[in-house]
Amino acid sequence: MPLDDSAVPPSLSVAGLGVSYGNRRVVESASFDLAAGTVTALIGPNGSGKSTLLRSIARLHTPDAGSVTLDDGVDVSTLSSRDFARSISLLAQSRPVPGGLTVREVVTFGRHPHRSRWTGQDAEGPAVVDRALHLTRTTDLADRPVAALSGGQVQRVWLAGCLAQDTGVLLLDEPTTYLDLRYQVEILDVIRDLATHHGVTVGVVLHDLDQAAAIADHVVLLEDGAVLARGAPREVLTAENLSRAYGVRVDVTVTDGALHTRAVGRHNTPTVAVPAP
Repeated sequence: MPLDDSAVPPSLSVAGLGVSYGNRRVVESASFDLAAGTVTALIGPNGSGKSTLLRSIARLHTPDAGSVTLDDGVDVSTLSSRDFARSISLLAQSRPVPGGLTVREVVTFGRHPHRSRWTGQDAEGPAVVDRALHLTRTTDLADRPVAALSGGQVQRVWLAGCLAQDTGVLLLDEPTTYLDLRYQVEILDVIRDLATHHGVTVGVVLHDLDQAAAIADHVVLLEDGAVLARGAPREVLTAENLSRAYGVRVDVTVTDGALHTRAVGRHNTPTVAVPAP
């Protein structure tokens, strides 16, 4: 996996982004790049601005400062809705489960930006939908009603819809929330595969620090709406950075090359932190 930003040109650059709700500034001067074919994880405590930042990149919130630009130098705020939807897709935290529709029908909605304005035709659509179903392991569910699926299966269907949108940049807001371990692993595997094997640029909000350490090439740690640290996971996920951001002692250990974090409270035994090499 690429770990050096300088080795891979950014597909998307966030520069000095500021976002407010009324008079309250939620994100302050956030700057980082999402590099092509890599996974960037946005982490931080509740209220740190992770989801707001991601949704601002996806144009669901209007920034009051800074810019988001694609690799061709185009500011995403200048794109038409159609051109934006061909460039960036978002898997939001929660989506309603559509009634009366099959999995294939839902995934096909992702092709909307690619349909002809006049005829509605989309010659590449069926093949792209089949590919999205295959990548998310939902091919065998294609003809089943979405309403009959489990929560983990529905999440994969929505992800397939994002893939059918066929964009170079994929944003995911807490995609493993409320899923059991099996579906968490499956979603994370798909995310990693999309970057490594298909060159997709992925930005993902995660709460689980160990998940971020396991799949991300880069990590952006937020504290009170500002970027506290950014870089490779072992550079960012340190005991000092995490303890400061989360306001609780966090131990960081490395076992068999894997980084693990552990918050220390009054009723669990502290461990000896092993500095990440």
